[in-house]
Amino acid sequence: MFVPNGLARAAVRFKPAAFVGTFIALAMAALIVSACGILLETGIRASVPPVRYADAPVVAAADQRAHRVTGHGDSREDEAVPVPDKAWLDDSLVAKAGSVTGARKAVADVTFQVRTGSGAPATAHGWGSTSFTGERLTAGRAPGEGEVVRTSGTVGEHITLTTADGPRTFRVSGIAKEGKQARAGQDTFWFADSEAVRVCGHPGRIDAIAVLPKDSVTAEALKSQVAQALGGRAEVHIGDDRGTAEDPSLAEAKEVLAGLGGSFGGVAAMVAVFTAAGTVALSVAQRAREFALLRAIGTTPRQIRRSIATEALLLAPLAGLAGCVPGIALARWWFEQLKDKGAIPEPVELSVSYIPLLSAVGAVLGTALLAGYMAARRPARIKPGQALTEAAVERLRPGWIRTPLGIAAAVGGFVCAGFAASLTGEDAVNAALGIVVLFMLAVALLGPLVARACAALFGLPLRGAGISAALAAANSRTNARRLASAITPIVLAMAFSSVLVFMHTSEERATREQQRAGIMADHIVTSDAGLTPDAVRQAARTPDVTAAVGLLKTEVLVPAGGVLNSASTQGVMGSARDLARVQDLEVGKGALSLKRGEAALDASLARSAGVGVGDRLDLRLPDGTKATSRIVATYARGMGLSQVTLSHADLATHVSSPFATEIWAKGGSVADLAKLGTVLDRGDYTTAQSLDRELNAWANTTMAAVLGGFAAVAAANTLVMTVLDRRRELGTLRLIGSTRRQVLRMVHWEALLVALAGIVLGTGIALATLVPMMEGLTGQAPYVPPLVYGSFVAAVVVLGVTAATVPARSALRGTLDA
Repeated sequence: MFVPNGLARAAVRFKPAAFVGTFIALAMAALIVSACGILLETGIRASVPPVRYADAPVVAAADQRAHRVTGHGDSREDEAVPVPDKAWLDDSLVAKAGSVTGARKAVADVTFQVRTGSGAPATAHGWGSTSFTGERLTAGRAPGEGEVVRTSGTVGEHITLTTADGPRTFRVSGIAKEGKQARAGQDTFWFADSEAVRVCGHPGRIDAIAVLPKDSVTAEALKSQVAQALGGRAEVHIGDDRGTAEDPSLAEAKEVLAGLGGSFGGVAAMVAVFTAAGTVALSVAQRAREFALLRAIGTTPRQIRRSIATEALLLAPLAGLAGCVPGIALARWWFEQLKDKGAIPEPVELSVSYIPLLSAVGAVLGTALLAGYMAARRPARIKPGQALTEAAVERLRPGWIRTPLGIAAAVGGFVCAGFAASLTGEDAVNAALGIVVLFMLAVALLGPLVARACAALFGLPLRGAGISAALAAANSRTNARRLASAITPIVLAMAFSSVLVFMHTSEERATREQQRAGIMADHIVTSDAGLTPDAVRQAARTPDVTAAVGLLKTEVLVPAGGVLNSASTQGVMGSARDLARVQDLEVGKGALSLKRGEAALDASLARSAGVGVGDRLDLRLPDGTKATSRIVATYARGMGLSQVTLSHADLATHVSSPFATEIWAKGGSVADLAKLGTVLDRGDYTTAQSLDRELNAWANTTMAAVLGGFAAVAAANTLVMTVLDRRRELGTLRLIGSTRRQVLRMVHWEALLVALAGIVLGTGIALATLVPMMEGLTGQAPYVPPLVYGSFVAAVVVLGVTAATVPARSALRGTLDA
């Protein structure tokens, strides 16, 4: 059925200009689909080659995901979310792993941070790990209780190290040569294995178990034995998969890539394919006169459908391949930017295979075939005489399929908007994202009706603005389908770009306002290596300091809206009274308390989780451990400060480093506090926190640029196609006496009408999405910076006028001079 025939080849060969716009739209769609597909595949395939575990054939480590199981039987669902910090194994599993028949030795591996007497950070391990990492003693002997081996110094000397248990003096029993994973500028210490597990900060739990095989035992066989012995209490890794146990950040990177390639990629692909389909439909509709003539001379409906399908087969694969090349470049640039910003571990490489490229080509081919078939249905089946009539005058009657679907999408958008207004937190975001998709679908399906309404509304002022403006208004009303094809991509660009950009500006403004009102501390001391409990005590004893608390900043998982959501958390080292002196959380209900097993929550998060003061909330601590806390207070400034407030003791043994991240001090001087770390005032701290949110801002801006740029190109492409298709109309206007200037003015007014309609509709969809979303997230109206919004409007207007004027000048070239 789809063998290329002479009619299709002739159309492409002798009228290439008619297919340029379709080719561009399909190539752009392939670009988006291939780029997102490459990122998604990279997220699935991503791995980190093992370094520390390179000589440990089998490694057992904890599952770095928190699981929440709901339902039973066939309705059972297992939701898995990466833990905020790191999950550990119980050290009792070491003996079980070492007891299997193929194991020569099982070694508990633990890595943690300590501080030297000078306050410098250092890395510590258990001495047993040297059996697979390769460090060797150059002097002295292995450490015993109360002893350490280090990479510098003298055997027999004593050194003070601060661990999670506090400062303590150890004797140096030996000196070792640095091995794998040595950190430049940092000393390394090895403790006796039992002591390392005890002082690492999470006693009784270890990072991983390295299992060394007996001679002639393969890694695969040993893995099977260890997995069976551990009974599902650990994940067992071999090969490159060992890098996952070594670098837990890989799980988060895979989540980021999957989110970009999957979630955003799904929306982007839908928009791209939908826009490309509209361009294909426009191309077919512009050739209605040609198809009518073919029907008049006896061409059958099947032959017309076959011709259009063959055109798609000739054009779409080439467009798909042309789009895949810049798609690979876009994916590579995007990937490198994420790596530069620390969102992806350095060893991870971009995966480019035939799968996403073939999917992109297949997607544009399917789009072209389906859109062409749908657009050709009517011209192929109506009677020849009726076909000639409809080719001359645009059909006003709305379609009986797309109109009900469009009305249903619009109703669904309004229902979602009302529903989202009653939600909070991530629930509001998830519901609001459905709003923009439904409204965009409604605009696309109801395009001719929407365009006719816009032409009637915005055309009223044009009637009194001169002959050219009045003619533009009349043309817009008469050719609503042509107008709809130009408006839809502009609405896409305006709506999606506005939602992505202004969502961040709204969150950023709310965060800054809450920080400005909530930070009562005069000085905030920070340190990348962490601040020891002794540093907090020193800050409290500093002259003129009236209150000082240490804050351990991390995240916990909170069940909200049926899923586990990450929430920013602070573990407070100090009293509730001192915390109130340095932080104004704006407690609304209850009273702040920092006893173990108690928690204070941001009010929005509490509503989303369905709990209040006095209730108990099941949390997942940073390492994934289940915990239940009693809610003692809810407050309003969680976005700017922290969404969850706990005692430091509740978190200390569930994070990689138990040291405080910050010290907030009331009073004192910079000179006195600078001995403890980097001192920031309120303004500096707010700026630093904004830099931490830079990745989210960049991601939103990039996604807005990708989607907005695609939609903008699609809009320009559509405008060019519609203007070039009007050569006969523009020539006729010149023949009846219109000057070149008048015709160009008419085109300008039409372009302005299209741009204005797209801006208004896109802004309305963006507001319908942002208002409930921001109400749920921040409790405020969305913040739209005037300059940013103005730049969007200016870009749309310039794009619309330019895309209409340039082809209009070309179409008028050679006509009567003015």
